[in-house]
Amino acid sequence: MGSDASSPVTADTALESVNVLGDETRRRMYAVVRRAGRPVTRDEAAAGVGVSRKLAAFHLDKLVDAGLLRAHYEHAGSLHRAGRRPKLYEPSGVTVQFSIPDRRHELLADMLMEAVLTEAQTEDARQAAVRVAAERGRDLGTTERRTTRPGRLGAERGVTICEHMLERYGFEPIRETTTRLRLHNCPFQPLTAKAPDLVCAMTQAFLTGYLDGLQATALRATLAPRPGECCVRISPAGT
Repeated sequence: MGSDASSPVTADTALESVNVLGDETRRRMYAVVRRAGRPVTRDEAAAGVGVSRKLAAFHLDKLVDAGLLRAHYEHAGSLHRAGRRPKLYEPSGVTVQFSIPDRRHELLADMLMEAVLTEAQTEDARQAAVRVAAERGRDLGTTERRTTRPGRLGAERGVTICEHMLERYGFEPIRETTTRLRLHNCPFQPLTAKAPDLVCAMTQAFLTGYLDGLQATALRATLAPRPGECCVRISPAGT
């Protein structure tokens, strides 16, 4: 399940959404709301699926809790049922995707698209893609530093912060030591296999940019390819 390329949804959240849609009635109700093309009331959702209004309310609120729908009340000028404003439901805009291992094709596609749109006359396509990946990672690291205010980062503390980000983005980090991370999963497979030099260069640039934005100068992202794993490793600088 994903929203945009810069805000990945965790595997736990995606699994929760899949579980919510596992109920057939709830899945049909979600489809009714999506196809309506406008906000839908509980009564309309109930009629669309053929259940009671009370049961429709239960399922709709479950879909809201899972982030698949959003709810709001109609403006004050519209009164129904003894003067009460009806509650309206509409799609949240979230796309449901679930994969094991995690895949982030939307992130790769978004960076490649931006590279095409911003390619300078002094760049070739590969250089533009690597530049965009570095910028995207730097923005992510800068935002995280401003949010968490981690202070001066040594290698061990930097690895801990990186580990959380890498988990969110599907890299499946594994600690080899307290200051070294191996990335068990490449979230861009199977596309990586079609252009390994390009995708690995973009991945290294993205993670290098992230470390720069985070100001984790004690760490670096190095190429260390292993079969079936990500080609980049997070290691202490100078090793």
